[in-house]
Amino acid sequence: MKTKIQDLEKKFKLKFNDYVLIQQSLTHKSANKIYNNEKLEFLGDRVIGLILSKKLYDLYPNENEGSMDKKFAKLVNRKTCAKISWLIGLQRYIQIGSSKKNIKKTDEKILSDACEAFIGALYIDQGYTFIEKFVLKLWNSELMISNITVLDPKTQLQEHSLKLNKELPVYKFLSSKGPNHNPTFKISVKIKGTKEYYGIGKSKQEAEQSSAKRLLIDLNIK
Repeated sequence: MKTKIQDLEKKFKLKFNDYVLIQQSLTHKSANKIYNNEKLEFLGDRVIGLILSKKLYDLYPNENEGSMDKKFAKLVNRKTCAKISWLIGLQRYIQIGSSKKNIKKTDEKILSDACEAFIGALYIDQGYTFIEKFVLKLWNSELMISNITVLDPKTQLQEHSLKLNKELPVYKFLSSKGPNHNPTFKISVKIKGTKEYYGIGKSKQEAEQSSAKRLLIDLNIK
């Protein structure tokens, strides 16, 4: 693993102070239930959030909180973090359990968690000035299109339900199957006056988005 960490140093033109910390940030819990990247993921999530919320504050001084919140949610969601993780090649360095041979582009939770944990580790290892520049560079293309606000299905359905019925959509967990590192969830959703529509995804959030999308299609809402 040390060789891989050294490869990362060359890739990002860095000199890590703590190889053990960087290695931990790229260790999935399926590889080690105790020594893994969950705490660093928690930290990295907050570091990314601080940097990107400040950048949005600077970029859009005249926008209201609701609009800024939607832009922020798109920047920090699992899909975006997984996309960045894949683009910088972190999948080649993540340690996973023996039950899973390799990481695919569709393994969004593993990729997203590793991205956040790696950034959390870099914050500790290199300091805030470095990590601020690093995060803004990685998220540059996403920030450039952040002025284009596209609502995800779950948000779109929520706004429609509140406007129509003054009630939130009702989501119901139906089932989950598969191994811990690669589960599949089934969740249904309905709003007042509709039947239940179910969606399937690799995470509860993904399943909720899928079910919301199916309901929106039935309501002919684009």
